[in-house]
Amino acid sequence: MTAAPPAPPHVPRSALADAVLERLTVTYAAAADPERAAAMRAYMKDVAPFLGIPAPARRTLSRTVLAGTPRPDESDCAAIALRCWRLPEREYHYFAVDCLRRHAGRCSSAFLPVARHLITTVPWWDTVDTLAAHLVGTLVAADPALTAAMDAWITDDDLWVARTALLHQLRYKERTDAGRLFAHCLIQSGHPDFFVRKAIGWALREYAKTDPGAVRDFLARERGRFAPLTVREALRNTGP
Repeated sequence: MTAAPPAPPHVPRSALADAVLERLTVTYAAAADPERAAAMRAYMKDVAPFLGIPAPARRTLSRTVLAGTPRPDESDCAAIALRCWRLPEREYHYFAVDCLRRHAGRCSSAFLPVARHLITTVPWWDTVDTLAAHLVGTLVAADPALTAAMDAWITDDDLWVARTALLHQLRYKERTDAGRLFAHCLIQSGHPDFFVRKAIGWALREYAKTDPGAVRDFLARERGRFAPLTVREALRNTGP
């Protein structure tokens, strides 16, 4: 029996979130482009509605929204992100992801349930991958005790949670726990979903930039356990 999903995290009180969300919804709504929104929604496989604001314009608008506001603390980050995720249009989720990417270092290990909620709610690669590498990866690097959570996430039934566990070390370079990376890849080596197979290859390819020999040796031993897509992705640009 599959366990019931955890309850959504509590949204903390935050005067900063109040001010930011008021500015954000007015500013973004004024820039909406319905024709572009339809094309963006189709490109993202109908995962969510869009306002139709392209990334460069959205980032410019976001700077306007945040002008003069103080740096958020952990409660502010949680409130902003969770409130943005309650809004249907994807650009609000992108705003939250950008905020968390910028301020991940201000969040403690207690933020991990919020991260999981964002990863598993309206999930798609466009938000999950940044949250994995820049938020979850930062949290785990700051608190190695969270590696136990990653060891649990890698076996999760939710493919986006497993993908996050695979990608959380993406930016670690020489700090990568190669043993854990390879073990996680083996655990999910037979996963039927494209997004997990692709993530394995991506994680290995990124680590190969730091230690190509270790990745080649690992695949020489275990190649038969991985899909051809994964192997091609892992060995791209690693040389002979």
